[in-house]
Order: sequence, then structure tokens, then C-alpha cells
Amino acid sequence: MSAIVKKSVIHDAMAVAGYTAPWHVTAGGAVELHLSAEAAVRGVRLMRIDTPEPQVMDWPVRQLADAPRHESFDLGSFLRIGAAQLAGAGHVEGVSFAVFLTRNHGDRAIVETDSFSLTLTDDGLRFRLGDRLLLSGEPLPARDWLRIEIGSAGSGVTLDITGGDVLAPFRLHREFDMAWKAPARDLLFGASLAHDLPTLNAKFASVALRLSSGSASWTFPTRLGDGPLTSSGTAALQLEVVNLPAFCMTSPRWDGTSFDPRLVPTHYDAVHCHDDDLGPLDWPASFRAELPRDAASGVYAFEVEHEHGKEQIVFFVVAASPRNPLLFLVPTATYLAYADEFLPEHLYEWKSQDRGHQFAIDNNLRSLYDYHSDASGVSICSYRKPKATLRPDYNYPLCGGPHNLPVDLHFLRFCHANGIAFDLTTDHALHERGLAGLEGYAAVMTGSHPEYMSVEIEGALRRFAAAGGSIAYLGGNGFAGKVAFKGDLMELRRSPLEAGRTWDGPIAEQAFAITNEPGGHLRASGRGEFSLTGVAISLMGFDRGRPFTRTPASHEPVAAWLFEGVGNETFGDSGIVLGAAAGYEVDATDAHLGTHPDTMVIARADGFPESFVHDATRWYEGGEPQREGRRCAEMTLRPLASGGMIFSASSVAWLGALPASGMNDVGRITLNLLKRLGAASGGSGSDR
Repeated sequence: MSAIVKKSVIHDAMAVAGYTAPWHVTAGGAVELHLSAEAAVRGVRLMRIDTPEPQVMDWPVRQLADAPRHESFDLGSFLRIGAAQLAGAGHVEGVSFAVFLTRNHGDRAIVETDSFSLTLTDDGLRFRLGDRLLLSGEPLPARDWLRIEIGSAGSGVTLDITGGDVLAPFRLHREFDMAWKAPARDLLFGASLAHDLPTLNAKFASVALRLSSGSASWTFPTRLGDGPLTSSGTAALQLEVVNLPAFCMTSPRWDGTSFDPRLVPTHYDAVHCHDDDLGPLDWPASFRAELPRDAASGVYAFEVEHEHGKEQIVFFVVAASPRNPLLFLVPTATYLAYADEFLPEHLYEWKSQDRGHQFAIDNNLRSLYDYHSDASGVSICSYRKPKATLRPDYNYPLCGGPHNLPVDLHFLRFCHANGIAFDLTTDHALHERGLAGLEGYAAVMTGSHPEYMSVEIEGALRRFAAAGGSIAYLGGNGFAGKVAFKGDLMELRRSPLEAGRTWDGPIAEQAFAITNEPGGHLRASGRGEFSLTGVAISLMGFDRGRPFTRTPASHEPVAAWLFEGVGNETFGDSGIVLGAAAGYEVDATDAHLGTHPDTMVIARADGFPESFVHDATRWYEGGEPQREGRRCAEMTLRPLASGGMIFSASSVAWLGALPASGMNDVGRITLNLLKRLGAASGGSGSDR
């Protein structure tokens, strides 16, 4: 097997970076820390970081190897048939495959082994047999499925390339008077044998070998599998898919008659390789912690002290069974979607700098909000990577303040400070456990931005509420995007309706490779925001937020208890997220899109700056006047027939408006809600 040239981690922005495996663990389990360090590590300790003051845990942390070293990683995906596989197949007489070139600059190998290579350059195609350059400067079309065949023909060698565009037919046929030599080293598709070039941005399909004994061919499955792919034909050979390219891509056979790979799998038997793909990292574990069996669920971190400072690398201890009536659902799907976001400065005005974003840019890491170098969307990632923007001290460049984890920590610290006992689980854990992960709880509390979840998570929450549980949706733009999980991997396929700040995925490639179910919005599958919480995103902006004002409905007995102790009709005019309780992304009702008639609007925020833009997915029957009249956030309450309730704060900024000390109206409303929900179980629980 050929060696891969590693790319050393660039530590200019962060001297230490790493990840834990697993990302969530139950009491009594173990968690390992995988580090790359440029600076000397002086010590590692465990901290609990969701309490008003961080707590040093006396749990032992064992060093597993020598001092953490400066690690490296592979960037770019490709396909490989190993030399040992080829040697066992008999004499290889030719290779054929389909390729769809996207955006490439500089030299890139299309297919390469020791005996031949086909390379794409800015000047055109190059073909070599051994050390001899036989073809140079031939143009090759991009964004057209090309069928390429290279192999022996009589006493010579032929190269055939045929395009599939009937309006611009392409054909290249060359015969070379040289003896064919079978490969003796790895056969690579999309990568150079020396790994001295960036990998190819392209789709591949229908790889086949012509053998003296017959043939071997591969059909890429529509579902993401584990391990190499086995060929069909006279020889059973293994093809490795290296570094997590995108599966379930439209192939030469796709004709637009169906967008569902479950119905037409032969239309989706292609993979898309990118020069910036990044699969799960396999850095060695540097430290290991064994958790006691009575460890309380919560947010923890390995605090790594180094010669220039310290970094906290976060993990979660999740409850194995209920201890308290309230369960906080950590939005790890959203955390992972945002982790290492690029936010190119030529597209977005930064209001603050953050070392995590700079680390991501320096190392060409990309989030599920980013696009690859060929402008196709980043659709799958692993939590086995540095999540440099997932830190308690993180500042989001677009709003100049905390976002995601630090806002949720602000809420959990508020709970601890005010006697609200809770258990904790994560999106990843709830996906694994389903409804069983919610049984025994009176209510589920969300974080500030539970935007993404799997069908299994949303279904479990829906069944939980139907059985009498309550949901305290304490954020904004939640229950919106659909994701799929497979072990440490998470996949997100975006809809064209989501175009704007994020990449725009073609409708034909919305199906998940993990499940083959359609991606996009949960609401497109009859689930999601409106039919569950009653609200969905209405506005997004990064200028100063707005306060809420109570509606007449809030004074009715069914809702008035929420506002006990609140002396003002208008509240939430301060906060750590854009300076108010309604901001960043805010939600509102829409009966046309599924808000239930039982949903009560109990507070409203309006007067947002013009920089706050409307959600592009909403259509208003009354046109622009109606749209302008809906420039608002609407806090809602929905009593359920099952006996539970659903509260929607309808703002990403709501939890940021909680007081860090003392009390304010946002704090009183939140406490009134959580105490009512916690009391519904008949017990107070204990937070050990």
C-alpha cells in the first residue's frame, strides 16, 4: 500500500487542538483525548464547565503515550486498488471508468499507477506510459460525464475518452505503438502515486478492470458502507474509498425521472471526491479518563495547559437513566454542523476575530455550512476532528458575541445558580436511544439553536409530547434541518430553498448517503417546526436585537403564570447575544405552513433593523405588505391534549438574555416555566 503524504497541522492560531472519542459518554465509561500540540503540554485536568464556576474534577487522567506530538492529517479523497489486490488478480490488461470533472486548477491525476498516468493540467490532458509522455495539451471538458478506457490492444496501447453531452459530443481516440505493462503498484483514481498533487475534484462511477482471466467491476452503492468495496466478475478485488468522499451522487445513468435513489439506485451509483475532503482522524490517544459510576451528567472538558496558555476540549456526560424531571438536550447536531465554519471575509463582514475560525481557515477545515473548492457543498463530517470553534470562550464573527455552546452554558449555569435540577443528553445520544432516552422525564429543554436533528430525534420528541411530556424550546430556528447519523459521522444535504448564507445543493442530490432518505427541511417530510413547536424562522440578522412585549393572550389564565413577578409589559432589552432577547434568528407562527390553532402567541418582538432579512422559504399570500407585517418574533405556548405543553421562546438570543447574576424578567419567565415543568413530575430530583 502506498504511503500518504501527511499535512502537518498549522498551529499558528491554536497551539493545541484535538478531539475526544467518544464525544458523549455515560457515567462509569471512559473518554480519550486525541491531541496535536505545537507547544509543550504542561498538564491536563478534567473540568465541569456548565456550573456557575468551573469545577475541577478529581477524576484521574492517565497519559497514554509520550508527550503529545505535532500531528498531521490527510486532505482530499480518492479511490485505490492496492498493489496486492492487483497482483492476485492475474494480468491486468486495461482499466475503464466514468469521470465527471468539476473545478480543478493546476496538475491533478485522473488515474495513475507505475505503468501509466492520465493527468489533468491547466493546459490540457497529459498521458504517460512509464516515463514517456505520449500526449500533452489535449482539451478535456468539465461537467460532462466522460467514459475513459486505457489498455492493451494488439501489440500496443489505446486511450479512449468519450463524452456524454449530445449537444457537444467529445471523442478522443489514440493508439500508441508501445507494449502494455500491467500495474505493479497501487492503481489510484483521483490521486497521484507520490501524493505530491492535490486530489481531483470529480465524480467517479463504473470502475472496471479487464483481466487476462476475465474482469472485475465495481458499482458504488447508494448507501455509505464500511470498509472497501468488493468487485463483481471473475475476480473478487477490493477497492478502497479513501477519506470520505460523498456517496449517493447522480451518475451517468441519471435522467431526471426520479430524485429517489431507493427507486433508481443505478442513477445514483457515483461518488464525488474533493481535494478538501476530511474523514475521521486517527490521531493516537494522548490521555484517558475513567469516569466514576456516580458522575453527574453535564458538560465537561479536558483542560490542556501548555506553555502559551490553555485550551478546553469539550465532551458530554449523558444520563443513563432519569435522576431529575427535566432533561436538557444538547444540540450537538447543530454544534457539529457549525464546527470550523469558514465565513469567508469576502462574503461576510466579521464583527470580531476568533482563533477557532482562523485555525479552520489555516488548516482548510470546513463545516457543513461551507462548500468545497469546486463549489459543491460539504455534506458529511465526523466528530473525530478538532472542533476549534466549539469552546466556552467562543465569539461568533458575524455577531461579535457568543453563539451555540457558550450561550447554552450561560443557560445551564443559570439553572444551577437558581436551583433548577436537570439531567443532560445529546442529539447524538438521543438518536441512538430514541424514545427510550426520554422516558421518565417530565420535560425536555432545548438549547439556544437546536436547528438540526434526525428524523429519529424529532420523532422521539413528538411521541414524548403525545404521551404527556412537555417541550421547552428555548431557542430560535430550531427543528428545521434534517441530518443523518452513522457512528461518528453526521450528514446534512441542503435544499435549494436554503440557498443564501449556505451552499445550494441540487434537488437531485438531496438524499442522504447514510439512509437514502431525502434531506433538506424536516417540514418537507411533514415534520418539523410548524407542526411541532408552531413556529419557524422568520428573520435573521446580526445587528442589535429587540425586546419582547406581552400580548393580550398572555394575561389569560392558561399563560399568565409564566409572567408572575414580571412587572413590565416589555422585557428583554439586554443580553449577551446582540444585546436583547429577540435576535440573530427569530421565529414566528404561520397557519398556512402548519401552526396549530391551539398555539397561543404570548409575546411579540418587532421593530427589527432593515438588516434583518426574511426567511426565503416563506411565501405570503398577501405579497410584500403581508411580508413586511410579519417582521417579528412570536413567543408561543401550546397546551397539549396529552397534558403537556410546548413553549417556544422563538429566538436564538433568548437564553443570552438571562442574567449572569441577580434576576431580570427573562430570568423570571424562564424560572416560572422550568419550575412548572419540573413540578409536573411530582418530584424535585437531585443533581449529584
